[in-house]
Amino acid sequence: MAKSQQRDYYEVLGVARTATVEEIKAAYRKCALKWHPDRHPEDKAEAEVKFRESTEAYSILSDAEKRQVYDTYGHAGLSGAGGGVDFSGTIFQDFHDIFGDFFGFEDLFSGGRGGGRGRRARRGSDLRYDMTLNFEEAATGVNTKIKIPRQEFCAACNGTGAKAGTGVVACQTCAGRGQLAYQQGFFTVTRTCPACQGAGQIVKERCIECRGQGRVEKERTIELRIPPGVDTGTRMRVQGEGEPGPNGGPTGDLYVVLEVKEHPFFERRGADLFCTIPVSITQATLGVELQVPGLGSEEKLKIPEGTQSGAVFRIRGKGLADPHGGGKGDLYYHVRVLTPTKLTRDQRKLIEQLGTTLKVENKPAERGSALFDKVKDIFG
Repeated sequence: MAKSQQRDYYEVLGVARTATVEEIKAAYRKCALKWHPDRHPEDKAEAEVKFRESTEAYSILSDAEKRQVYDTYGHAGLSGAGGGVDFSGTIFQDFHDIFGDFFGFEDLFSGGRGGGRGRRARRGSDLRYDMTLNFEEAATGVNTKIKIPRQEFCAACNGTGAKAGTGVVACQTCAGRGQLAYQQGFFTVTRTCPACQGAGQIVKERCIECRGQGRVEKERTIELRIPPGVDTGTRMRVQGEGEPGPNGGPTGDLYVVLEVKEHPFFERRGADLFCTIPVSITQATLGVELQVPGLGSEEKLKIPEGTQSGAVFRIRGKGLADPHGGGKGDLYYHVRVLTPTKLTRDQRKLIEQLGTTLKVENKPAERGSALFDKVKDIFG
């Protein structure tokens, strides 16, 4: 339709410029029902023009971005911004959401080209593989191989399902279209051909290797590079390693979904790691330098004199790598001072002597004080 002949989209659907999406959808349904060519056998050409016009209006006004451009600049604003109606799978799906399987909608806009829906090339199915890693493998990354069972085209029949030398023939039931059309009042209802299951073709004799399916299951070995720092729930996409598409369609993808086992003592929070280190009263009081576990090696942790239970120390850049390239997290060590539960007579005597020199007022800590905040951090 020439741009000079285009009517206002709101006028085409008979709605106000303030109409909601639901009002636009309802108006479009009325227009489509009114102008479907099957309801105008005496003048299908004009009805098809009206039908296309209402569908184009719906395509623009039901899309928030395109509608805003149209409201601001009119038809001219859509010409250079990809704003025309897109008679693709999306608008077809919208149509079927509104009307169901009536009309043979795709055939109306494709002009019947391609011989029916069943024979069109389609993308192959995606596959999923669940993979478990231990914590160290997830932390450092790993190169590995996995074996994937998947359906592949049968080499004996080249995916046709027909015995070698017999070939395939057009389905007589649907004349090779893969669909059958039924008239129901004003509407044409299309159904998948039961004889050929929508393929539009049938085999004379089935292939022995694949029993006429055109596919056989094979196991494929795929090399994977797991980047460092992955976590449970990470999904890796391996393009083109899914199943092949019917009728020459593109191959699907493989999605590897990871599960990472927990570490015996490190707790993960994003790229940061947290660990609890027990120290004695003497170590906390006098201070000490400890060798503590890290990722792949030990780290030095200096406990200063007078450290309180609950203190947290950080070693920068010693956590996990960000698999998206955001650097490394940190290591956090939470100090817990262990109070002895069993003392010898000599130990008790020494503690009692020390206690006479260390006086603490056993009063509740005031809110906002350093001690109150420390207790809240420990128990809160």
